[in-house]
Amino acid sequence: MNESITQQSAALHPYLDTLQRRALAVGLVGLAATAVGYFTAQEQFFRSYLLAFTFWIGLPLGSLGVLMIHHVGGGTWGFSIRRLLEAGTRTLPLMFLLALPILFFGLHDLYEWSHQNVVQEDDILRQKVPFLNAPFFIVRTVLYFAIWGLFAFLLNRWSLQQDQTTETHPTHRMQLLSGPGIVVFFLTATLASVDWLMSLEPHWFSTIFGIIYIIGMGLMTWGFTFLVAVPLSRRKPLQGVLTEQHLRDLGTFMLACVMLWAYTSFSQLLIIWSANLPEEITWYMTRLEGGWQYVGYGLVVFHFAVPFLFLISSTMKSKTKLLATIAVGLVFMRLVDLYWITAPAFTKVHSFHSTGITLHWLDLAIPIGIGGIVIALFFAQLKKRTLIAQNDPRYADLYRGENNHG
Repeated sequence: MNESITQQSAALHPYLDTLQRRALAVGLVGLAATAVGYFTAQEQFFRSYLLAFTFWIGLPLGSLGVLMIHHVGGGTWGFSIRRLLEAGTRTLPLMFLLALPILFFGLHDLYEWSHQNVVQEDDILRQKVPFLNAPFFIVRTVLYFAIWGLFAFLLNRWSLQQDQTTETHPTHRMQLLSGPGIVVFFLTATLASVDWLMSLEPHWFSTIFGIIYIIGMGLMTWGFTFLVAVPLSRRKPLQGVLTEQHLRDLGTFMLACVMLWAYTSFSQLLIIWSANLPEEITWYMTRLEGGWQYVGYGLVVFHFAVPFLFLISSTMKSKTKLLATIAVGLVFMRLVDLYWITAPAFTKVHSFHSTGITLHWLDLAIPIGIGGIVIALFFAQLKKRTLIAQNDPRYADLYRGENNHG
């Protein structure tokens, strides 16, 4: 049975090779445009680069979070996409390399707290210097990646060991790590969102912001995983293992994230708007004028209302093509959401007033360039393991059922 799974996984390599080459070609074109943008629009370059980085980091981190949740909670939905999630986590080293330009070249272009002359004239920023300073910012980011990388390395290592032995200790190790790992993951991801995004406007703060960002990473992971899973579910060895019911389950998880994103985002708005404190409300006022309000309305409609109305229906969730369309839309709206969060921070002229909405071609070129490289690496990693985790004692019956079908 294990040999059959290995052979069937190897038979998919030409298909995965094709997807990898296409993603790499798109990525190289995008990176070429990115290089041009660095020399022609350097001020805009790092703004668009931050947008792309905080968007694509959602794939490895979302995959890591969902993978740990699966190891703690179990369920055939997680078993059927486990190799996809593991491949997603193994793109994390690339994202660390992509973080280096921000850490060592882009801080002064992005964060006003990195300018000593600005800090000296601002009482609030002077009080935040022990936390908001360049050396500590760099150390924290490296520490986040070290923690996430350790989790990803151990889970992938033990998963490979599980393929090679019928002993249960690799499974128990993954479960034991994932319980506290989820807590540490949420803490570090929250701090990372504060560093990378919230500190763009260091006078503003929100205790819900980190949760909103983590939910967004999960939503991106569900959408991306669904798009990869659909064609694989029609090919062995996942045919019969990744079933229509599992695809509907992925749609249900997308619905859960859509609802959580809407709930937490509205809660943040309601609390801040009702308090009407200058240090908090200005963040929203910047995003409710100059055309930014229409981006916000678009998020309400296409990030929540439309996908909610389709995903709430079990009949609609049974239509794979429709689910795939919704998944594409949700992944794209994640980029729009991050654009709405980041771009207005650079358009303020005084107080909360904005110079208006601007869309630079780098806002599309850099996410496409980085995305192509990340997706190409994802498919390269996906080929390195069999598409079904072997010797998992919790799913021996499912293995036997697939073997009988084959």
